Amino acid sequence: MTAVEEMIEIEDQDTKTSVKFKLAKGASLPAYETEGSSGLDIRANEDSIIESGSWGMVGTGLFPEIQQGFEIQVRSRSGLAARNGIFVLNSPGTVDSDYRGEIKVILANMGKDSFMIKKGDRVAQIVVCPVIHGKVSKVEEISNTDRGSGGFGSTGIQ
Repeated sequence: MTAVEEMIEIEDQDTKTSVKFKLAKGASLPAYETEGSSGLDIRANEDSIIESGSWGMVGTGLFPEIQQGFEIQVRSRSGLAARNGIFVLNSPGTVDSDYRGEIKVILANMGKDSFMIKKGDRVAQIVVCPVIHGKVSKVEEISNTDRGSGGFGSTGIQ
């Protein structure tokens, strides 16, 4: 693990949900780019190349401490996807509240060319979300609906 520079805390004034980040040397704190942003942009903490038609993991240097009952979702940045075909492969990726390792982003490249990522580039966004644990039980029958077992595309296009 790289040397730690500081511990940063983000707190939402309305919900009092706190997310703390330990930063590796040279890492950047996530930031909301506009007042209306849902996601905090996160940056690469290393240089990397994602070849066309391939994927790779990019380190961010962010080590989270998330309040229990919440998760961080890692999502694609729309500009990277629209302009370059770069997206988070397992979007949304989940960072659980008990995870204390580095947040790494699995980026895929559907573009025609190799994509160079430089340290400090914004590579993804993270959204802090509440998590509800459902009660799991086994039953013999489940209720019927009009849709039934109709799956992919069963409701039509329009």
